[in-house]
Amino acid sequence: MINPGRSLGDHLREWRQRRRLSQLEFALEADISQRHLSFIESGRSLPSREMLMHLAERLGVPLRERNPMLLAAGFAPVFPERKLDDPALAPARRAIDMLLKGHEPFPALAVDRHWTLVAANAAVTPLLAGVVDTSLTEGPINVLRLSLHPQGLAPRIANLAEWRAHLLERLRQQISATGDPVLSKLLGELSVYPAPAIQKSPAPERDFAGIAVPLELVTDAGQLSFLSTTTVFGTPVDVTLSELAIESFFPANAQTAEALRTMLPGS
Repeated sequence: MINPGRSLGDHLREWRQRRRLSQLEFALEADISQRHLSFIESGRSLPSREMLMHLAERLGVPLRERNPMLLAAGFAPVFPERKLDDPALAPARRAIDMLLKGHEPFPALAVDRHWTLVAANAAVTPLLAGVVDTSLTEGPINVLRLSLHPQGLAPRIANLAEWRAHLLERLRQQISATGDPVLSKLLGELSVYPAPAIQKSPAPERDFAGIAVPLELVTDAGQLSFLSTTTVFGTPVDVTLSELAIESFFPANAQTAEALRTMLPGS
C-alpha cells in the first residue's frame, strides 16, 4: 500500500512500475506525451484533477489509493469509504443479499478486500460441518484461512493441492494489483500450511479444459464438486463497494446439484 505522505510523482511512478510500464509505454497508453508524463512524475508539472483521474484509471489504481493521489496533488478526495451498514449503502446491501439468496440452493458468499466474510447464503453453513478449529468460523472469518488451514476445510478438500495452488495464485495476483501489505502477510501465513503434492493430470471426467479449477469437497452427502465465479460491482464510486466480491459456487455435476437441493430443503 502506498504511503499517502509521498508526492504525486512518487505515487504515479510506483504504480507505473508496479504495472511494469516504462514512461514511454505508459504515455502511449494514457495518450499523453512522454515529456508531459516525465514532468508530472518529477513534480515540474501538476496535472488537472481530470488528468490525474485519467492516469489513475489507465494504471488501474484501486479507488482506495486514488484518494491519497488526489490529496498529494492538492485536490480533495472524491471516493467515500463507508461501512456496509451505512444507510447510504442500503441499496447495495440489499442487492448483495438478493444475489446470495437467489443463488440458493447453491453456496455463495461475499468477501471484502482481505477475504473477510461479509455475508453468506444458507447453503454455505452445511458445508462447514466438521471444521475442527471452531475459532476459524467465529468472529471475523477469513475465507482463505478457513479453506486452507489444516484444522479448517483443508482435510475435506479432495483436491487440496490443486485448490490451494489456485487460491494462492489468485492471492498473488491480488497483491500484485493492490500492493496490500495485509494480503502479503496472509500469503506468508497460508504458504506454510501443509499441502500434498499436485497431481500431474486431472481425471478425464473432471477436466474442464483449463477454464476452471474445481473445488472437490468431501461431505456427509458424498464428494461434491463445484465450479466458482467471482462477481464485482461494475462501476462503484465507494471504496468499500469497489473492494467487495461475491464468490458463487455452481455444481460441476448432477450428483452435486441433487445433494445440495437435499441439504437445503424448501429451496
